[in-house]
Amino acid sequence: MFLTAKPMRKTSQRIHQDKRANAPARKPVRRDTRPKGPRRVILFNKPFDVLPQFSDEAGRRTLKDFVPVGDVYAAGRLDRDSEGLMILTNDGALQAALTQPGKRTGKVYFVQVEGAPQESDLSLLRNGVTLNDGPTLPAGIELVDEPEWLWPRQPPIRERKAIPTSWLKITLFEGRNRQVRRMTAHIGFPTLRLIRFAMGEHQLGDLPPGEWRDISAAI
Repeated sequence: MFLTAKPMRKTSQRIHQDKRANAPARKPVRRDTRPKGPRRVILFNKPFDVLPQFSDEAGRRTLKDFVPVGDVYAAGRLDRDSEGLMILTNDGALQAALTQPGKRTGKVYFVQVEGAPQESDLSLLRNGVTLNDGPTLPAGIELVDEPEWLWPRQPPIRERKAIPTSWLKITLFEGRNRQVRRMTAHIGFPTLRLIRFAMGEHQLGDLPPGEWRDISAAI
């Protein structure tokens, strides 16, 4: 005699499915961007050959060698071989406004390149070029004279007597790794010296290299 198999009950499975369907959606966790303690905003003119961080296991020069202020962090990076404006702050909202791609905050650089680019070369950067990590946003590009406020770099750049150099004022609205250097190399004019002058409304002004200014009360 054969036994007839009883049909499986699906009630329990449906109940679990219904419970999952009716479960309230989890709310995204919002990070508290408010500073812990007094708000600090510091402008720093980073010299050449200084790392854009406060510590280094290899003993190289860092921000700590120049800025004796705790609990502030760099809003964005500035490569070791680049110079100029860094903003150090404990204000997460300010950091985000200066660095997040969606904010499109303008960053101004004065750049010495090898060679003599023409308008046809610069128009390529104005319209955007395609690098190995994708196309760049259109950038502001001007051919300018050497800035009057420029300080001597230590050590000096290596110039080749047979090849001229030129200065560009470049305004970016994004911040990829070594982007300015990759952009000028892409059109055939390698960067020799790079100085960041402004980030949004904050400018380097007359701040000497290696010096910092606390502007917390001014903004």
